[in-house]
Amino acid sequence: MTRRNMHAPLSRRTFLHSSVAATGLALAPSLARTATTPAPFSFVLLGDLHYDQLAHHDFAWLEKKYPNDLSQIKNYSRLTAEFMPRLFATLRDTITELNRTPATRVAFVLQVGDLVEGLCGSEELATRQNTEALAFVRDARLGVPFVFAKGNHDITGDGAPAAFANIFHPFLTEQARAITPATEEIRSARYTIRTGQAEFAFFDAYDRESLDWFEAVAARRTAEHFFAIVHPPVVPYGARATWHQFSSEKDRPKRDKFLDLLGRQRAIVLGGHIHRFNALARATPRGRFAQLAVSSVIDADNPPPKTPLSGLADYTGDQIRVEPKFSPDTEAARRAVYDAERPFVKAFDYADLPGYALVTVDGPRVTAQIFPGLSRQPWRTIDLSALLTGTV
Repeated sequence: MTRRNMHAPLSRRTFLHSSVAATGLALAPSLARTATTPAPFSFVLLGDLHYDQLAHHDFAWLEKKYPNDLSQIKNYSRLTAEFMPRLFATLRDTITELNRTPATRVAFVLQVGDLVEGLCGSEELATRQNTEALAFVRDARLGVPFVFAKGNHDITGDGAPAAFANIFHPFLTEQARAITPATEEIRSARYTIRTGQAEFAFFDAYDRESLDWFEAVAARRTAEHFFAIVHPPVVPYGARATWHQFSSEKDRPKRDKFLDLLGRQRAIVLGGHIHRFNALARATPRGRFAQLAVSSVIDADNPPPKTPLSGLADYTGDQIRVEPKFSPDTEAARRAVYDAERPFVKAFDYADLPGYALVTVDGPRVTAQIFPGLSRQPWRTIDLSALLTGTV
């Protein structure tokens, strides 16, 4: 992947009004372009957030079950108080500005999981955390629906799965119907929404029925663009090479099936979990798919990118060096993951850079502006359509 093609800086106006005539995006074989191109739209993409407050936790339970997580709970509680309100104010201002003009419409905000920190210790405390997180989202008055995937932290701790279902499912039903009015009542973290010529399939990475569900969703797809929202990476990146979906040896058949489905659909995978920026293209026997990940655990107004990696020469086992203290006893296993995956990765970018993204669907073209921290000036623009076609 070359910086010249993938990362050419664009102003907000230029980006949102750029021509699609020269993109030449190849559609999935079963699809054809309609005579009338739908109006372009954008959505805000948020990574992990980990909304938290110290009052959400039973510390005696925490000391017994997760004693090593106390420091991160303290940190996430601090970041929730200091940075999250400012992040959502930035999003509100951006959405308000863009939605003054129909041509730059922001349709919704999409968050990729770990909305909350979890680890509360009881269903009562998890219910409180979830309820207060949603109150925070509502009070931010973003002016557009807010939808999200299930992350591992959202269901970690005693009573957390029940609290997720009881508090988040009704909210997601309400928000999804504001985007796609025909949405059925959401009873699990597997659901779909559609707007314009784009379909969004929210994959529950923590439910064994999700792969069969996803196969059925893909089979009836009619939209031009297909997004798969999966909290952990599908394709590994960074130091935590074994943190991807279906990573165990016993799940290899499931992984192969999932990869083929994504390739057949020319999917764009959106995720998080690793708390790093990543963009890549991955080949399968059925075709390419793209992966984009962001982190929204923000601790600075306008942070510089740390440990940036770019190009196929950087997609090696040496990625583990970006976190040299992470699981040194698994170094050989993590390097082996990259040895196996490297032949299929066709473009790669990585950085330790928290922030958010603005993804725009404009005819056959899909692009993403990456914003560092709370900034409203993009750091980089990713042409996701070009990742799919191999033109970067």
